[in-house]
This record gives sequence, C-alpha cells and structure tokens, in this order.
Amino acid sequence: MKSILLIGLGRFGRHIAMKLNSMNHQIMAIDRSEERVNEVLPFVTNAQIGDSTSEEFLSSLGIRNFDTCIVAIGDNFQNSLETASLLKELGAKKVIARAASGVQEKFLLRNGADEVVYPEKQLAAWVAIRCTSEHILDYIELDEDYSIIELTVPAEWNGKTVGQLDIRRKYGINILGVRKNRALDMNISHDTVLGMENSILVLGQQKAVQKCFHI
Repeated sequence: MKSILLIGLGRFGRHIAMKLNSMNHQIMAIDRSEERVNEVLPFVTNAQIGDSTSEEFLSSLGIRNFDTCIVAIGDNFQNSLETASLLKELGAKKVIARAASGVQEKFLLRNGADEVVYPEKQLAAWVAIRCTSEHILDYIELDEDYSIIELTVPAEWNGKTVGQLDIRRKYGINILGVRKNRALDMNISHDTVLGMENSILVLGQQKAVQKCFHI
C-alpha cells in the first residue's frame, strides 16, 4: 500500500482515484472545486479544497511523506506546470504529471515531473491498433518497437500446444499468459494447450505480431 497525493479531480483524476482505491492505496485528493472534492470523497482517504500553485498550501500537506504525487490537472497547463515544479522543490519523491501535447510533455519533464502521462495519445494508439483487427482485445505499447497484445486464439491454433506452435523461434514472440472465463493463467509451458475459448497475452515486436497473426 502506498501513500498517493492526487491533484486535479476532473474526469481523469476521478478515474485515477477510483482505481487507486480499488488497489487499497491511501489517497489524499486535492482540487480547487468543492463539488469535485465532494464527488471523489467515497474513493479517497482524505481530501482538501485548495490551490496547488500555492507553496504555502502544498507545504502544509507534508509533500515528503507521499510515495507519489500525481498532477492530473487537465484544464490549465500553467497551473499543472507550476504545481509539478513546486512539488519537486518541496521534496516530492516522485511526480507524475498529465500532458495534453508533446510540447507540454517536454515542459513538464524539464520542470519537476519525473514521468508524464499523455492520455489522449495513448488512447489514440490503443484505438488505432484495436480497430485494425477483430482479433485484438487489448494493447499496451512498451516502446516504439515492442508491445503486449491480448488476442483471440486463431482457429488454426485450436487444440495445439505452445510447444507445437513454436512462435518464439519463428517470430520472436513470447506467450505470456492465457485467459479463460476472465481468469488469466500466467503459468505457461510448452505443454499448455490453446483453445478457441481462450485469449492469449503475447509480447513481441509489433511487426512480428502483425506477421504472425496476419494483422
């Protein structure tokens, strides 16, 4: 369990709070809007109405005590930039900030953010990949070359073992897990049998995955 400071409680910040709550983390939530703070109260440990660009206000929160500080402000980039910078000045261990463009990402990384998330860009990539094939169920881009993709099992693989398919040798693709009835089994061996009722989680270069699965 980690202690998280979440600043900015719009739709993006609220979804972060809900997910962190489901993972049993301790969350301190901050926003200027009383309405937003009240809406997120069921999902956080504590919440305050305040201005995150105020050094006095942030200092009162004990920034050094949080494992991670998340700046999820989406409607005012200047405030996001000032907040990230102040957090780092006040001794934040780790600052993750939201960006809406590549330029914003660069400025945030230069001014206090240790990591930047770019929701629109990441969602666009997911949608583009997802719509290219009915076989793709989920997609996580690791870098420009490698991805983790969840796909339905091709009909011609039905009843065959991982060893028989040997896609690691043929394509450089690793089968990480098999999902059946929503349960994910990561204990994969050469003798694991694949069925049409399964989906598989694979890791590999995007071009190799496209070639292997005819995407």
